[in-house]
Amino acid sequence: MSPRRRIMLVGVLTLLLGLSLPSLSMRLLAAVWWPLQATCDLPVPGLETACRMGSQFEALPVLLVLFGLVVAAIPAIWGVAVWCLRPVRDLADPIANVGPQNLGYRIRPRGGDELAGLARAIDDMMERISAGYEGQRQFAANASHELRTPLAVQRTLIEVGMARTLTGEQLELLTAQLLKTNERNERLIEGLLALSESDQGLRATTPQRLDEIVRAVLAAYRDRAAEAGVTVDGSLVPRVVPGERLLLERLVTNLVENAIKYNRPGGRLGVTVGGSPALTVVNTGQVVPAEAVTGLFEPFRRLARDRTNQGGGAGLGLAIARSITQAHDGVITARPGDDGGLRVDVQLPGPH
Repeated sequence: MSPRRRIMLVGVLTLLLGLSLPSLSMRLLAAVWWPLQATCDLPVPGLETACRMGSQFEALPVLLVLFGLVVAAIPAIWGVAVWCLRPVRDLADPIANVGPQNLGYRIRPRGGDELAGLARAIDDMMERISAGYEGQRQFAANASHELRTPLAVQRTLIEVGMARTLTGEQLELLTAQLLKTNERNERLIEGLLALSESDQGLRATTPQRLDEIVRAVLAAYRDRAAEAGVTVDGSLVPRVVPGERLLLERLVTNLVENAIKYNRPGGRLGVTVGGSPALTVVNTGQVVPAEAVTGLFEPFRRLARDRTNQGGGAGLGLAIARSITQAHDGVITARPGDDGGLRVDVQLPGPH
């Protein structure tokens, strides 16, 4: 029986008891007090004085009856409350034993009462927790794989260098490869730290000029775009957004860096700052299948799946951009560009 039905049953019984209580009290008085009052009419010496004193306490029997009822009702009410809430206690016991070792446990209730609704909500919560836990586990596995590959390359290069005497040209090549591999490790660790920081949310929120942030980032990447043969077009309208400047700079930097890195010689990079969306970054380059766009926002996800490719990034750029956007109460979306590449739109709230 659900708690609602138990409470309704107790309410009905209480109502019936309340209706019968005055009659019960009168019967108790008739059985106990009124016979005592009748004895006052008997011609007994000294009884008249006692009856006169007792008439001053005519309310005492009523108070005694009520007090007795209250004393008797306290344990009854306690027992009824325990009985009504027993289904909730039965539901709490299995939940208390849920942990990482049995995240697949589900209550799977039957019926449509409030308790069943609560159990279904708990099952839904467990689904989200299980998905989040699995995501963290997969993230750790991917991060380990990403770090293991360059470390294995470094170890191989070092073993080769120690196994034989190298010429100056070979030593220079070996050193360059070690340095390149080390730089990739640094980028990966830096990306992991940035992702962790953005997942923690904002420490403080102040009005920021998004157009000025974008202008500074484009100026910093002008030479790199020229080396890649990419033409940069910027349309920057004054736009104020609440947030943290460092995180917004990282958001814009990741999008611009990806747009240059995954572009083609003679390609184009367009950056727009306006009202809605607040920021748009479009590049030309490799054709991106529409079904693959959503996955690009997941950590370590790339179109090129070769983890040994040292020229690409760690696959954290768009994941960090999404985390920063969510920390600013915004929404980031992407779709394939008209001329290949990707179009990324960032919706951010205006100033409060």
